[in-house]
Amino acid sequence: MERTIISWIEKHTGLKNQSIRATLQLLNSGATIPFIARYRKELTHSLDETEIRAIEKSQNEIKTLIQRKESIQKSIEEQGKWTAELAEKINDCWDAQHLEDLYLPYKRKRKTKADTARSNGLEGLAKFILSQQGGTSLEQRAAQYLNDNVVDVESALEGARHIIAEWMNEDLQVRNRLRRRYERSAVISSKVIASKKTEAQQYKDYWEFSESLQRIPSHRLLAIRRGESEGLLRVQINIDTDEALDIIERKFVKKHHPTAEQIIEAGKDAWSRLLSPSLENEFAKISKSKADLEAIEVFSNNLRQLLLEPPLGQRATLAIDPGFRTGCKVAVLNKNGQFGEYQTIFPHPPQMQKANAEKTIITLIERHGVEAIAIGNGTAGRETEDFVNHAIAQLKHRPEVYLISEAGASIYSASEIAREEFPDLDLTVRGAISIGRRLMDPLAELVKIDAKSIGVGQYQHDVHQVALREALDHQVISCVNQVGINVNTASAPLLSYVSGIGPVLAKNIVAYRDENGDFTNRKELKKVKGLGAKAYEQAAGFLRIKNGSQPLDDSAIHPERYDFIKQIAQSHQTSIDNIVGNEAIIQQIDWKKYQSPELGMPTLKDIAQELKKPGLDPRGKAEVFSFSQSIRQINDLYEGLVLPGIVTNLTKFGAFVDIGIKENGLVHVSQITNRFIKDPAEVLHLGQKVEVGVQSIDLERKRIQLTMKDLTK
Repeated sequence: MERTIISWIEKHTGLKNQSIRATLQLLNSGATIPFIARYRKELTHSLDETEIRAIEKSQNEIKTLIQRKESIQKSIEEQGKWTAELAEKINDCWDAQHLEDLYLPYKRKRKTKADTARSNGLEGLAKFILSQQGGTSLEQRAAQYLNDNVVDVESALEGARHIIAEWMNEDLQVRNRLRRRYERSAVISSKVIASKKTEAQQYKDYWEFSESLQRIPSHRLLAIRRGESEGLLRVQINIDTDEALDIIERKFVKKHHPTAEQIIEAGKDAWSRLLSPSLENEFAKISKSKADLEAIEVFSNNLRQLLLEPPLGQRATLAIDPGFRTGCKVAVLNKNGQFGEYQTIFPHPPQMQKANAEKTIITLIERHGVEAIAIGNGTAGRETEDFVNHAIAQLKHRPEVYLISEAGASIYSASEIAREEFPDLDLTVRGAISIGRRLMDPLAELVKIDAKSIGVGQYQHDVHQVALREALDHQVISCVNQVGINVNTASAPLLSYVSGIGPVLAKNIVAYRDENGDFTNRKELKKVKGLGAKAYEQAAGFLRIKNGSQPLDDSAIHPERYDFIKQIAQSHQTSIDNIVGNEAIIQQIDWKKYQSPELGMPTLKDIAQELKKPGLDPRGKAEVFSFSQSIRQINDLYEGLVLPGIVTNLTKFGAFVDIGIKENGLVHVSQITNRFIKDPAEVLHLGQKVEVGVQSIDLERKRIQLTMKDLTK
């Protein structure tokens, strides 16, 4: 069975047998994907996380298929219909759809018209009609099947046709030919439900709509399906009926035979009552799954870019959640993101207490040595930015001012995590803290928020929620472990995503830290309750300890390689302390001579890179960005205006850009570059600073069309 599983995975992933075998052994022994990708390159031949995840997914799929085969066998055996021939077919079947086709004749279902006809003794007549042989007239043969339940010839023929229709429905060749037709030429169409036109205004583009199912973009299909689920649209997937009937007739009808008319009628019945609804449902699921996967991929890629946005780093920060009537909540965070104090200021209408607000801001900056100011970009965001810049203009050492996305901040504020962190603080103050921490370290803060609430996808509430959750969790785990986590400052939610940790151990780590103070080396992690040898192996390389007793603990070098590095240091008559960060020594090392089956060049290169720049954050540093000072609302825009913006969301059809007003503008995929691209992600990424031109403005619907092509100021 193991050989079958590996061969199946090899076929579906295109990866090498040896790499698959090694990866499965590691996964099945409890190793995590980040650990395997980073620290077991010699075994897997340097498979990356995507390839390892594909192996894991394929293994789960074939295990599910095997379980389904076992379930089907049990069901058919209970019916007493299991045969050696059927066993061979099912054992040799490794396609989920083909397996269901094999099971279809034995599938338990409610009593059908064909079942009734069989119970009335009409199966023999059906076989006679379908055989298209013999000289007996059809009427004479049908008359032989009359009984108390079959009172006339037409009733007999009708019952026989029901049986034939069921055989047609279960015919593998017919179903596969029809599937190929669906794949090539199926059309999805939608119509508004007449009585729901008022409620369906947002779906007006789909009131009378049709498109090739093969070519329809995922966002359109998901929009149509949403309209259908809301009871506003009627959706169908069809192929040409005449073509479908021709496929059925070519399989079953012999030309000019007296029974041909009955078979043709049975074919029409089979198509309209059985095959068409079944295949429409099948392709509705297939197309929805395909659209889901594409939407999930977009969301997942966007989330990764958002999580890996450059952090400000450890700098004392003033965080402001702006507001008009209720004021601006101002929170101070020290360089480790710990909350100091908060104030509420009222620099805007209706209170207009600007002088007091300025005094408060200056006092907080000077009292806490504030180096940066984070302002939420929601309501009153730009106005608060103007106020703050004016207030700090008098300072000799002015903090840098950043506008920060508020997406998801309110979700965090009301969450259990926020209540545990700040049980005595108001929701809006928690929101301000989250805004400040998002500037200091976006990854550490965003992991506390349900990814669906961050708003960087398309139709995230319409796709398969389990698949979405799995994809987003994988992305968060990947990002957390790529960056590495400071074990002495990380929250429990952040630690829970570290390889081998999880929520329980994360809380235990924080509890140990609270009781015993900061960790001084990685070995101390073994003292944490429940953190055994396996968890330590999986987690240690991804946890950082700064200014500890072992300099390698602030790197991605795994403790299992410390003795090896000690040997290298000794061979160069120096110490580990002296070799870390010393490029002159590292460049002198002949790494090739240290190669072995367990320690190859991929890992040696990783070690060399980490020794050169231990603890280097791969995300870079946050940069200040300024919107156009003259543009504050949609009414300030005009066609042809060129202005700066930040990419806030990517979809398959275009990029959404924040231009400093409440409404984001859309750059359609055709307006991003002069060369043809299928996907905006080919040239853009979230957080990218861009220049855009205003193409059109729809004030009524508050829609802004932008372009990045042929800009002139």
